[in-house]
Amino acid sequence: MLRLTELKLPLDHAKDALRPALCQRLGIGDAELMDFTIFRRSYDARKKSAITLIYTLDFTVRDEAALLTKLADDRHVGLTPDTRYKFVAHAPAVLKTRPVVIGTGPCGLLAGLILAQMGFKPIILERGKAVRERTKDTWGLWRNNKLNPESNVQFGEGGAGTFSDGKLYSQIKDPQHHGRKVLEEFVKAGAPEEILYVSKPHIGTFRLVKMVESIRATITELGGEIRFGCKVERVLIDHHQVTGVALASGEIIATDHVVLAVGHSARDTWRTLAAQGVEQRQRTERIDAQRGSILDRNGTALAISVGDLVALTHTTKDATGSAVIDSATTGKRASANLARSASPSAPTW
Repeated sequence: MLRLTELKLPLDHAKDALRPALCQRLGIGDAELMDFTIFRRSYDARKKSAITLIYTLDFTVRDEAALLTKLADDRHVGLTPDTRYKFVAHAPAVLKTRPVVIGTGPCGLLAGLILAQMGFKPIILERGKAVRERTKDTWGLWRNNKLNPESNVQFGEGGAGTFSDGKLYSQIKDPQHHGRKVLEEFVKAGAPEEILYVSKPHIGTFRLVKMVESIRATITELGGEIRFGCKVERVLIDHHQVTGVALASGEIIATDHVVLAVGHSARDTWRTLAAQGVEQRQRTERIDAQRGSILDRNGTALAISVGDLVALTHTTKDATGSAVIDSATTGKRASANLARSASPSAPTW
């Protein structure tokens, strides 16, 4: 498959104008063009009197090699890059412990989904309620000034972004196409297919509730488990290694891997971690919507990050031997982040 970038058409072009425009741009007949899809559509509004749509198209022709030779000097024509997501690992046949994800905002849901797709059957803990119950509590605050401290615009399934209109774009570069995986999962969950190619994708709050429920159902079907009303009070650490989590109910869940997806508003969790002697330091670099795993100073993958949160797979040690958690906040315009593709230094589960 080949890709053409920067094909410009008028804002009001006809729906069937793309195919002939593509053929004309490539200098081929219609019979030679077998198929094409829109990869990206953006706008050029610098001239208000002549607003144009700019397309990136993926297409197949009968003789790709001949066309590439013919257009060898055209920098806008080339092979379509591989945008498929590559899982960092796959679960062994027998799991000693299951990974625990804390939080069901975009970070927790997407991290939990990826872990489930890799076969790790994660346990996902949420201090708040399921999204529909949480929506009622949130409207109860807005309309009746009645606050539920554990179920509101900040806490509960879907995260704060559930009520922020579902904007999915950022200004970061994504050379490994991790954001494509996120958008594809959103489409599977019920988002409009156009979010895969428009330059500033948008879902809308009214669709998000069903999408969140669909992602939850997928995780459950893959063997994952989501528990609501489960507040984590402590992350258990022994000799600089995570060993489990302690819930407010008194239950202890043993695990070797914890994904922290609690959000910046869970100040009580961050204070508890600090009281345990876990260092927290703000990252100097930005972690944004379609970035990858966080690396320590040695290049070892420490975290799966989704949205504006940090999700730890391991604790690590600083120069003095103290456990360290690197945290970051980047605002709410980020939609979702996934773990980066496998690398030689990625942790083994």
